[in-house]
Amino acid sequence: MFEIVITPGVHNTDGLGHINNGVLAEWFETARTPIYKIFTPSLEFMNNQWQLIMVHSEYDFYNQIFFKRDVVIRTFIKKIGKTSFTVYHELFQENKKCASGSVVLVYYDYATEENLDITDEIRKKLKKHFYRY
Repeated sequence: MFEIVITPGVHNTDGLGHINNGVLAEWFETARTPIYKIFTPSLEFMNNQWQLIMVHSEYDFYNQIFFKRDVVIRTFIKKIGKTSFTVYHELFQENKKCASGSVVLVYYDYATEENLDITDEIRKKLKKHFYRY
């Protein structure tokens, strides 16, 4: 599991004073950075180094998320297939689960526009972060 803490900014709020639902996509993507580093340690997009593409995302909301209160995002690997894997996130504020979400990422070659098989080495690194709850 990976864990990050984010302090919501005023720019994340909506007219009702809580965090806008669209912010989760950005926060969860930020939380996936350590996973991206497994595939591209330099996090560079140049020279065909980036080899992940998102094909699905979904979010569930359980409680409102508020401005000026830190959020904790926990990130796990939920499933690993031949060419794709599922990343699962849980967002907590004041020890209350407020949201969760998942994305499916495909190991992908942008030059050939083809999916790649996830290597044994990468698979081993991903398995260290399996969701176990």
